[in-house]
Amino acid sequence: MMRHPTAIIHPNARLADDVEVGAYSIIGEHVEIGAGTWIGPHVVVEGHTRIGKNNRIFQFNSVGAIPQDKKYAGEPTRLEIGDNNTIREFCTLNTGTAQDAGVTRIGNDNWIMAYVHIAHDCQIGSHTIMANGATLGGHVHVGDWVFLGGLSGVHQFVRIGAHAMTGFQTRLSQDLPPYVTAADNPAVAHGINSEGLKRRGFSGESIMAIKQAYKTLYKSGLSFEDAKAAIQAHASEHKDLQVLVDFLAASTRGILR
Repeated sequence: MMRHPTAIIHPNARLADDVEVGAYSIIGEHVEIGAGTWIGPHVVVEGHTRIGKNNRIFQFNSVGAIPQDKKYAGEPTRLEIGDNNTIREFCTLNTGTAQDAGVTRIGNDNWIMAYVHIAHDCQIGSHTIMANGATLGGHVHVGDWVFLGGLSGVHQFVRIGAHAMTGFQTRLSQDLPPYVTAADNPAVAHGINSEGLKRRGFSGESIMAIKQAYKTLYKSGLSFEDAKAAIQAHASEHKDLQVLVDFLAASTRGILR
């Protein structure tokens, strides 16, 4: 049975014909769900929420609830979820706020494990993994291919660059640059995510250039500005360094260093 008789689906909700909805789930008025998506039992999908194709949302999730922000005054803010995501049990994904872009976004092919919290206005890329209990404060930006270890906590407004990684119970209160691995409480940088880069097809030359940039940023004793300039000088030779240069230039909270 595609939609269990105990599920409550608002007549104005827009669901593709093959969307499955499990027992006792509730789908709200302003929800749109794309083809091939499976909603398990006891899931609440509410608010102005758009879910793409071929997602799997397991039991006991709260998707599209209003933000946990005292400034929220009922504005019609949104949650947008892309395609091919897996969202395991007991996750909370909130809509955005008028103080930011008004939308919380989650990209494609993400693996979101149990008890993850994605707060208002977070912008999540694609191909990320968030292990059990990872928690994102409001306005957090997470790049593609990021891995967040179990019970990691990310302070609001922090940015995490592409291919970065945190270990178990990491507390992150400053921006984590692309490629960098962090762990501990408070977080400390522990090199680059070289194994992840190998799996994603980065060449040996590119990985060596990224390692050298890491040493320049963290081990050389240079000031932050001088380290940025030194990395910029090599970015024309190694295109993967430009991602790091742009991230450092855009940081407003300061980076983990």
